[in-house]
Amino acid sequence: MTTGAPFWAERSGPWAVVMRRDRPPVIAVETRDLCRVYKGRDKRPDVRALDNLSMQIEEGEVHGLLGPNGAGKTTLVKVLSTVLLPTSGSASILGHDVVAETAAVRPLIGIVFGGDRGLYWGLTGRQNLEYRAALYRVPAEAARRRAAELIDRAGLADRADDRVESYSRGMKQRLHLARGLVADARVLFLDEPTTGMDPLAARDFRQLVGELRAEGRTILLTTHDMAEAEAVCDRVALIDHGQLLAVETPRTLGTLLAQHERIDFEGDRAIADQLAELPGVASVTAHPNTSYRVELADASAARVVLAFLVEAGVTSIRTSRPNLEEVYVHVIGDRGLKI
Repeated sequence: MTTGAPFWAERSGPWAVVMRRDRPPVIAVETRDLCRVYKGRDKRPDVRALDNLSMQIEEGEVHGLLGPNGAGKTTLVKVLSTVLLPTSGSASILGHDVVAETAAVRPLIGIVFGGDRGLYWGLTGRQNLEYRAALYRVPAEAARRRAAELIDRAGLADRADDRVESYSRGMKQRLHLARGLVADARVLFLDEPTTGMDPLAARDFRQLVGELRAEGRTILLTTHDMAEAEAVCDRVALIDHGQLLAVETPRTLGTLLAQHERIDFEGDRAIADQLAELPGVASVTAHPNTSYRVELADASAARVVLAFLVEAGVTSIRTSRPNLEEVYVHVIGDRGLKI
């Protein structure tokens, strides 16, 4: 597979990219029947982390990868970033096979893992970025300039020369993001990138993702946070037990989530028992302090349940949607997701 004419038609500084619109989209990330099996230890069975997974992500797309712990998200990122070898199948980045053409793939990608992995705590933020740039053989002067621009972009200018060991978790995560960009990557893998960020830092991160998309970069984002996926992703993929279950726009996935809306209220047991008999109600669960949670199996039942509660004189009512893992508890079993 080839990528055709150069996609990056013009650059102005290390970030700006003008995308060509005069030809069909380029496939930035592709997997075909990708499998990764971890051999069991101490007579334990093998674990099939990726199971014949096939997907495509277009260049310039922000693609969310959603799934519970153990679904295979991080394993997929590690295979695509040449950290792990696939057991079978193939994967490519901008037409370069991740196994056969590792040397061509690595300069094209940037990796941002959640947590503290990959940072040197005894170095300053600036030194971390300059060291990372040196590993990618960026000339020293360009590395210093790029590190300074990234530090400013990540909102770390006032702490650039402090040791990373003194950074908060949110600051470390922003430095991680800067580290992923230091080699001017065309494809970014962001694995739970907002871990440890406060709400303001997470908001700034989402704005930065929008800027990176505008520059034409491709982003694969793994997350449990549906709100984050809705805010930044063009498409989202649902993955469980290493299998790709569906690829949808956030709006379509939001419709799926709405089918499992829940309603919390404070009332007595008699009201809860009557609610449990209404059509479209999956369950009614008691919580401390005379509060109850109504789980809906059908979004259209919300109107009926709310009307019933108001008629019964209940004044403390709150509606919400489940987070992604709670949706998986509802709809994913051995048979997979029903869409």
